[in-house]
This record gives sequence, C-alpha cells and structure tokens, in this order.
Amino acid sequence: MKRTSSTRITIIILLVIVTVVGYYAYLSNKTRESQREASMTFVQEVLSRDLQLDYPPTPKEVVKYYSDIMKCFYNEDCTEEEIEQLGMKARDLYDRELAEHNETETYLNNLKSEIEIFKAKKRRINHVSIASSTNVDEYMVDGFQFARLRCTYSMLEGANSKPTHLVYLLRRDDNRSWKIYGWDFAENLTIYNNTSSDEGTGNENER
Repeated sequence: MKRTSSTRITIIILLVIVTVVGYYAYLSNKTRESQREASMTFVQEVLSRDLQLDYPPTPKEVVKYYSDIMKCFYNEDCTEEEIEQLGMKARDLYDRELAEHNETETYLNNLKSEIEIFKAKKRRINHVSIASSTNVDEYMVDGFQFARLRCTYSMLEGANSKPTHLVYLLRRDDNRSWKIYGWDFAENLTIYNNTSSDEGTGNENER
C-alpha cells in the first residue's frame, strides 16, 4: 500500500510539473509573438495580410487596404523587394480586366518610376478619408454588381497640404470578392462635382 501511495504522489507531482512547464512555455511563446507583432513596421504589417484567407469583405475595406499600400509606397523607405511585394498585393485587388491591362513587369517598372517622382518632390500622403459605408453607391450593369465610393487623400508637399479626391469603381467577381475596376478624379465625374470634400468619415491617420 505504501508503495502504491508513493507512486501516486510521484505521478501527481510529475503531472503538476509538466502542467506548470507547459503553461510557462505557452506564456513565453505568447510574449514572443506579442513582441514580434509590436516590432513590425507598417510595411511588414501590410505585407503580412494573406489575401487568400483574409480578403477585404467590403468595397470600403478594399479601398482602405489599397490606401495602406499606397502609404507604404509613398511614405515609407521600402526596399525594391518590398515595393515589388506590395505591388503584387495591390495587383491582387485589381479586377481581372484591369490586371490584364497592367502586365506585371510593365506595371512594376511604372510603379517604381512613379514612386521616385513622388519622393523627388518630397510628397507624402498625410491623411486618408474614405466615404462611410452608407455613401457607397452599388448598382448592376449587364449582370455585374458594381460599387462606387469616394476617397480623399491629403497630399503634403513641403509645408503645403492639398486634398486629392478620387472615386473608386469596384466590381464583384465570380467569388463575390470586390475588385478595383478603375478610378478617376472626382472633379472629372459630374455626379461628384457638387459633393462636399468632407464626405468621408472613415479616416485613416498618417502612420
């Protein structure tokens, strides 16, 4: 009997030790993950999004993520590899027809040239304001579902800030994902000519 009791006590002690060690390892791993996430740069955060598993669910969220990519291009000191990776993320948001008109190599070369020109003029995207979900205009054309929304970029050049108003057009694909079909300056579109510049309510502050 004494041996049985001693064996049971030993087993219980071992189980407690294993549990404590396992829990400590779990906490240590969580701490390392939190520290790694906290130390990620804005560029790394944007690149870390897996669009196959976590595609933006709404037109507004697509434009928001696309705008985050633009802020990486024009506000951050990206390596050439990061620019190419970000460029492919942006291209993954494009509608099939838009992607076909932007062959990958030509698209990336043009993108790098645009970034150089933008930075040579010392411009930054200081602030982004995206129209609220209630201001997204959805409609059907030839069996396709489209969405149109306005986005205002506050462009900083030196000490001067100037708003740029764009209207994005998105089309839903066969997987029901919203893809960017195109965009234009709001002043070129009659429907937006009389729209107040402070329409957007989904503000994205500078990172």
